[in-house]
Amino acid sequence: MKTIGILGGMSWESTTHYYQFMNRLVRERLGGLHSAKILLSSVNFEDIASLQRQGDWHQAGEVLGQEARKLALSGADYIVIATNTMHKVAGQIEQISGLPVLHIADATADAIIAAGFTRVGFLGTKFSMEDSFYRERLEARGIEFMIPSPQEREEVHRIIFEELCQGQINSASRQSYLQIMNNLAQQGAQCVIEGCTEIAMLVQQEHTQIPLFDTTEIHARAAIERALA
Repeated sequence: MKTIGILGGMSWESTTHYYQFMNRLVRERLGGLHSAKILLSSVNFEDIASLQRQGDWHQAGEVLGQEARKLALSGADYIVIATNTMHKVAGQIEQISGLPVLHIADATADAIIAAGFTRVGFLGTKFSMEDSFYRERLEARGIEFMIPSPQEREEVHRIIFEELCQGQINSASRQSYLQIMNNLAQQGAQCVIEGCTEIAMLVQQEHTQIPLFDTTEIHARAAIERALA
């Protein structure tokens, strides 16, 4: 079994889901007392979020790259960045650490293609929705990428940082997300990517008929497939 190096803490709420889901998958696959071999570096999210707000992505990549380097020196075989947004600096993290990054957008694209969809709605932080780093990887695979209106993007972003990253689950916010998802579906989206690792804490498949792609579970599953390959 390969050793997974996780860059977590962004936020720790979703990192716990990564850890639990990965270990459950290994137990299901191998049985008995088997669990995943994981090295975890959990950063102070406020430090990273401050750099995001400042637009200093290079320094954010430097911080995470150095943490990934520690994981490499400790024996990790590859890196899993346990957040969608910071895949913006995945290349920098690979360069500093010397380890490959299992990219969350690639794993998500694989799942979407396997399900037969070609036009997707995307909810995440404003950085992920509005930047090109996620969109380009999906479009390179033939997937059309749709995002909410500017006002809706502000609300999606606010709920992530002011509520979900702080462990708050509000029914009014769930209804707001469901309405935004419905709007995307009415515009032609065949499914919706929950493109922030906290969103699945708020909206699960049971809440809507629109097919949802939970990037946390998709990414964690891809990490375990690679670990056990």
